[in-house]
Amino acid sequence: MSNNSPEREEVSIPAISVDRSASLGSSAQEALNDQGAPVAQHGAREMEAQNLHIWFGNNLVLEKVDLVFPANTVTALIGPSGCGKSTFIRTLNRMHELIPTAALAGKVLLDGRDIYSPDVDVTQIRLKVGMVFQKPNPFPAMSIRDNVLSGLRLAKLPAGDKESLVEECLTRAGLWTEVKDRLSEPALALSGGQQQRLCIARALAVKPEVLLMDEPCSALDPGSTLKIEDTISYLSDSITIIIVTHNMQQAARVSDYTAFFLAQYGEPGRVVEHTTTSQIFSRPKDPRTESYITGKFG
Repeated sequence: MSNNSPEREEVSIPAISVDRSASLGSSAQEALNDQGAPVAQHGAREMEAQNLHIWFGNNLVLEKVDLVFPANTVTALIGPSGCGKSTFIRTLNRMHELIPTAALAGKVLLDGRDIYSPDVDVTQIRLKVGMVFQKPNPFPAMSIRDNVLSGLRLAKLPAGDKESLVEECLTRAGLWTEVKDRLSEPALALSGGQQQRLCIARALAVKPEVLLMDEPCSALDPGSTLKIEDTISYLSDSITIIIVTHNMQQAARVSDYTAFFLAQYGEPGRVVEHTTTSQIFSRPKDPRTESYITGKFG
């Protein structure tokens, strides 16, 4: 364990096309610190991890993570397997706490408030910070319609006009035209890609401010993957999105910012580099970043 760890609290570059980052406005491009990482600005910051350290039992798996996720942007988390990306993303809505041995030190801020403060309602955090997992996980015994509304029922939130809400969420998830005449059918009647977009629609129904996506396309075919990527681009106009992906082309296509995680020689995972996606894929500052994105390791 690192001696500098704070006291924990239980609880050449290949030609990859970069679509989103190249079109970032000047204000977004200029909002960088000396290390090239996005700097929080008034009205722009949505989430931030400050000096985050994460343990499972006595095993320190991540250390010194400082990341800012500006509002209405997409940030891709890349890096080899086992470097802590999925562990990190689960700390952003406190899902890692479901593992009994989990512990952390540091802060995670949502709208400037630490989500780990004792007075914070965990349920409310998980409503504000939604999650889409690697494998589609619709509720098998429910219809397509009931899957979309299930989060509202579990959280005991008012649904208002349910049919309008179902249409809105399925439209935002890019699924409405494919299922509008099948809403009473079981969710498992859908294809894998459609099930994943249904899970996105379900997450959207509770009006999250942030959407976490842990390799949402890894189990999907290329056509379904492109539809999910279109959905991500569309949703980023209204939601902050943080996505874990091993697909470098996908990171380049969908994200505004990219953070490269790495764990070496039995050490905890760390963030090696965090900057705009255009920079990280065209002129990375750290040679380890270049080696990873060019496929020399990972």
